[in-house]
Amino acid sequence: MQRAPEHTLSHLDFQHILSEITDGIGTISLNHPANRNALSEELVNEVVAALDLFETEGVRVAILRATPGAKVWSSGHHVAELPEGGRDPLGWQDSLRILIRAVESFPAPVIALIEGGVWGGACELVFACDMIVATPEATFAATPAKLGVPYNVTGLLTFLNAAPPHIAKELLFTGRPMTAARLERQGIINGVVPADQITEHTLEIARTIAHNSPLAISVMKEQLRILAGANAVAPADFERIQSLRRVVYNSHDYTEGIHAFKEKRAPNYRGD
Repeated sequence: MQRAPEHTLSHLDFQHILSEITDGIGTISLNHPANRNALSEELVNEVVAALDLFETEGVRVAILRATPGAKVWSSGHHVAELPEGGRDPLGWQDSLRILIRAVESFPAPVIALIEGGVWGGACELVFACDMIVATPEATFAATPAKLGVPYNVTGLLTFLNAAPPHIAKELLFTGRPMTAARLERQGIINGVVPADQITEHTLEIARTIAHNSPLAISVMKEQLRILAGANAVAPADFERIQSLRRVVYNSHDYTEGIHAFKEKRAPNYRGD
């Protein structure tokens, strides 16, 4: 990692995010409220481009947030971009998978600063960050079951690395929102801070990290990433997982879930 300059301020010309670097701390603010900061291909490409610039400029800590006061941090997957059936909705080149890999492989810590609701795949994005700070009003709802979407192995592993299995299952099976306070009690969130203090609180954490050895932190982050993913799965078991997922995304229920969301109605799931 390059040495961060003592003071750099850059604003990049993006359409869906805001980005700046100050004193070795890079901040990305999701800024597409008309689409509830959905993780569309365009928004994801901009976040990845900002992270690439941060790496080039030697940023020592990145903060990922929505613009201050947002009611929805992100609504998750842009459902209109999901295939309607017959194709894996969460394949290797899906925009969410690309973004998760970018956050996990970024050579400096990424802190998620959460205001508002975090829905669907945005929960995985937040859980993939290295630290999480949220306001008391923040809520988290993992909604693939509401849409009939079969989550993939790497996504489920993100949940299991962040949350105790019973909490991960409640999130994924019910789709009901959980409060930031409850997730803090489970050790999933690092701190719950009032909205008028959360920016400075997060910046203070970032400044503390930025004064430590960036090389040591980068290497430890990569070691922790490798160790967290060191879960051996037999080839036969992996094939079974994939075949089970194919049953779902080729099903009536998957198509029904996507259509119901687009038509703004309750889905009628049949279990086939």
